[in-house]
Amino acid sequence: MRLGEGLGEGGLFTPASIVAMVFVAAVVVVARRGRSLSLPGAGAALLVGASASFAGWRFALLLLVFFVTATRLSRLGREAKRQLTGAIVEKGDERDAWQVLANGGVFAAAALVSFLWPSHSAAAMAASGGALAAACADTWSTEIGTLSLSPPRSIVTGRVVPPGTSGGVSKLGYAGMIAGAVVIGLTSRILGWSGTIAVAAVFGGIVGALADSFIGALWQSRRRCPKCEAFTERAVHDCGTGTVAAGGLPWLDNDGVNALCTMAGALAALGAWAALR
Repeated sequence: MRLGEGLGEGGLFTPASIVAMVFVAAVVVVARRGRSLSLPGAGAALLVGASASFAGWRFALLLLVFFVTATRLSRLGREAKRQLTGAIVEKGDERDAWQVLANGGVFAAAALVSFLWPSHSAAAMAASGGALAAACADTWSTEIGTLSLSPPRSIVTGRVVPPGTSGGVSKLGYAGMIAGAVVIGLTSRILGWSGTIAVAAVFGGIVGALADSFIGALWQSRRRCPKCEAFTERAVHDCGTGTVAAGGLPWLDNDGVNALCTMAGALAALGAWAALR
């Protein structure tokens, strides 16, 4: 096997991979100018995009579908979301490097497996599709569910929680989750991946997003503002008071939960693909 043989369309310097990388770079530049990515986030996005481009233009287009839809949805009702969740969520609208890698790192790794070991390309497609579908399902669930007129409830206890709380779910959020997973699965099928891989990706996306909610509710680091008695992910609450640890694993932040989400999605999709083929 020659390095970079990939799926016949990938490689380090094939016309298809070069065009895909140029297109990815252009989208990253636009996103950076639009303040959707921080400078380190743009660098991480280029790294993930390069991995996808080397594996083939289909991987690159699948990644772009996720990134573009996620960015557009993040701007939907932006001010309303900020008012609802601003006191809880740790990070703002600009995605930093850790956020990019948490959502796209597993996908990129699976794409590189396809690039380096073409004999395992079908399994790599299933894993990458599941990882990206999980990231998309989780993102769509959050961005759409935050706008729900009904308050979210903890996926573990069923109790009402403030919007933006990790593990909080709603009917509208569930609809967004399923839609996000289906979008990635359907896109992969349109791009020429097998129906089995597409179905496995959708399954992995839903499993990964549900895992994200459970992990977030049970183990994500939680903090409390001693002045307002409000729970948050921030080290400093929006009232200006430093927060204190209030539960969960101190080292497991939202980026860590998102990374576990995509890992779960990849593994679930790989298992489904193996069972269905």
